[in-house]
Amino acid sequence: MRMRKVLLGLGIATGLAAASLSISTAAVPAPQPGALGRYDITGTYVSGLSSGGYLANQLHVAYSGLFQGAGIFSAGAYDCAQNSVNTAQFACMDTFQARKTPAELEQLTRNRAAAGTVDPPQNLSGDPVWLFHGTADQTVDRAVNDDLATYYRDFGARVAYDNASAAGHAWVSPIGPNSCGSTSSPYVNRCGTADPVREMLGHLFGSVNAAATTVTGKLVQFDQSGYVPGGNATAVSMGREGFAYVPKACETGPCKLLVTLHGCYQYYGLVGNALMDKGYLNEYADTNNMIVLYPQATTMTGNPRGCWDWWGYQSAQYALKTGPQMAAVVNMVMAMSEGAPPTTTTPPVSECVTASNYAHTTAGRAYATLGQTYALGSNQPLGLWNTFTTSSIRQTAPNHWVKC
Repeated sequence: MRMRKVLLGLGIATGLAAASLSISTAAVPAPQPGALGRYDITGTYVSGLSSGGYLANQLHVAYSGLFQGAGIFSAGAYDCAQNSVNTAQFACMDTFQARKTPAELEQLTRNRAAAGTVDPPQNLSGDPVWLFHGTADQTVDRAVNDDLATYYRDFGARVAYDNASAAGHAWVSPIGPNSCGSTSSPYVNRCGTADPVREMLGHLFGSVNAAATTVTGKLVQFDQSGYVPGGNATAVSMGREGFAYVPKACETGPCKLLVTLHGCYQYYGLVGNALMDKGYLNEYADTNNMIVLYPQATTMTGNPRGCWDWWGYQSAQYALKTGPQMAAVVNMVMAMSEGAPPTTTTPPVSECVTASNYAHTTAGRAYATLGQTYALGSNQPLGLWNTFTTSSIRQTAPNHWVKC
């Protein structure tokens, strides 16, 4: 079971009175190709599952001046993985190895804020944060999720933590296709009449209207490359297509914006619109003046399960404001809220750099694991990590190097 946790994990990752549910079974609308428009955004929030939950926390922390709250299913505290796949597996999903304490990660956050690489953590004080962990979740240990609750509480966030559900490792929705305790594709579960989505949105927004029985908005499909630094989504393990659900009311009036990030094995190229269709967000979007932005990750070398980058497979800056995936999502948000032009400029192809593999790693062009060297970003093997073995690589995008 523990080995299954490791495989699934890298295949990662209240206050409302009970009410009768009016549940929609309507499919998500067919996507309409287009671009992200500018809307009257009154507040920006972020949510996610597993690896998407880790990225949601990274975005909330690094851009705490932009995001006003977070809803997270099954993830740990900020930068738990410390740029290490082993730490991610064995300390931040399983707990075989020691991990940074919440206090240590809080100090790391303060240090980064002082250096300007993340926003001041004082911004987190008073922010609504909703957390979820199911008792049947054997992918991310409860203790890891508890660390996230402690991290947020220590910074003064208003934390609501649902840890009593019998759910497996999944997003939980009253129209989920899987049984409550399941941990299987497409990772959207149903736990009777429970509606964690309503709980989450109610905590984030203060109150929430009942979900619509039929969705009437539109689903915009846009090219994510236009928002990625360097202009190449696949270079940073993001899919070409992203999606935004826009209710009719939001086309002309003020609306909130919720960024929702899927887990591993849950990206559009693998499971299609499963999360958008069964996550039960669009139904609430229609009745609560809320746009839902669904960015999409994909696979690349070092990320065969389509996870969001929370351990450094694509960039050592993954948890900073300069992290390529982080910057891409924020560019999308800014385009929708301020009409900022997308980042489409592709930098000129750099010349090849020939040096020892040791020099490449010390210069930040590559990294070493178990005595072998790999190009940063592309993860292409370069050979032994020493001062005698040389290789030639060039930069094709920020923090992305390939063999010449």
